[in-house]
Amino acid sequence: MVGDTFPKLAVLIDADNAQPLRISQLLAEVTKYGTAHVKRAYGDWTSPCLGGWKNELLKQSIQPIQQFAYTHGKNATDSAMIIDAMDLLYSGRLDAFCLVSSDSDFTRLAARIRESGLIVYGFGETKTPKPFVAACDKFIYTENLVHIDALVPHATAKVVSQSNGKAHQARESDELENKLRTTVERASDDNGWAKLSVIGSLLIKQYPDFDSRTYGYHKLSDLITDLSSFEIDHRSRRTDLPKEIWVRDKRRERKSVAGEVKT
Repeated sequence: MVGDTFPKLAVLIDADNAQPLRISQLLAEVTKYGTAHVKRAYGDWTSPCLGGWKNELLKQSIQPIQQFAYTHGKNATDSAMIIDAMDLLYSGRLDAFCLVSSDSDFTRLAARIRESGLIVYGFGETKTPKPFVAACDKFIYTENLVHIDALVPHATAKVVSQSNGKAHQARESDELENKLRTTVERASDDNGWAKLSVIGSLLIKQYPDFDSRTYGYHKLSDLITDLSSFEIDHRSRRTDLPKEIWVRDKRRERKSVAGEVKT
């Protein structure tokens, strides 16, 4: 967001590869990144397979784009969506695209939009092929948008996470811990401290599909606070400013102490 202007978004939905029951939560997620000036869903609406979409299209004011299947085995819907996306890109009216699909056919489209300097947010199921995920600036798994109330709430993570299966897996995940430790180190100052906001930005740049909700937490701060590998500090440069969260790998603390003892 620049000043008081919200980024203008185009939300393009591959109805053949998206679930209508998740669209409400998906569009709520989209509002985090800007305003949806274009909302279109593509499919062969004469097909009974898309019957569940009608109410959601009306409720969410999504424009249905009819695309007949010209021949068996060929996905004409993808082609129509790609052509529209390029037309919208060349119009110069938009700041970012939200591509809703679990189909790898949109990998090149995402890459092409990014080449033009616009942001691409991908939305799809966890089965989405990694090339499409990697082609987006940020990728949100739609499974994370469903059971929001089941996530560990802010400020009570230590208590609730004891009975949260995803949270337990996060604490036991060496892959997650190494990913976080590497990112904290990249963002850290000479003393090993790093701003949480910088950590979050670096995580998304390197891992477009990183999302604390995947591990059962509302926010990255909740996730890191609940891991024993890191220490947290709250700082503010001035008393009239809100405090910022800083993070440090506890191993850096032990190294510092060992160095001081040695000298």
